[in-house]
Amino acid sequence: MRALAVVIVFLAHSLVASVPIALQTAPPDPTATATCDFEDGREITIQYNNSVMSSKDEPHNGKVWLPNGSPLTLFTQVPLQLNHLDIPIAAYSMYVVPNKKEWTLIVSKNVTSPKIYDEKQDLVRAPMDLGEVNSPPKQLQVSFAHVAPKQCSVRLYYEKTGAFVDFFEK
Repeated sequence: MRALAVVIVFLAHSLVASVPIALQTAPPDPTATATCDFEDGREITIQYNNSVMSSKDEPHNGKVWLPNGSPLTLFTQVPLQLNHLDIPIAAYSMYVVPNKKEWTLIVSKNVTSPKIYDEKQDLVRAPMDLGEVNSPPKQLQVSFAHVAPKQCSVRLYYEKTGAFVDFFEK
């Protein structure tokens, strides 16, 4: 009986001692989230990988860009309009096509295999306004600006470029 008690104490001590080690060695979650709340309380959210990118993940002019090998993911609780086209309530993959003078945001219906871009799955393409950033980030940063009761501007920042486009609540 005494031996059983010693074994139980030893096992419990081993389990408790291993928990902090496991927590310390777990890699940080690279997923970041940007959210915009409309006046009625419904929201749109974008999730993306904001790890520091390697040279193979950098954008190339005229080609669909997958930051860190993954598209951005759009979740909407409200019907939207982007570039005068309707986006129903759902989840979508989002891609960006950078160019020197203009970037294009693509909202795609394909969420089952989002790492493979399929132009046939495009729901909306929208030109983005460009600006220059004073303090360039080392990785992709996504944010929203709530610019009117039914208008959220998504902002993508990468290196010295800021790209912007507006979503409208329908």
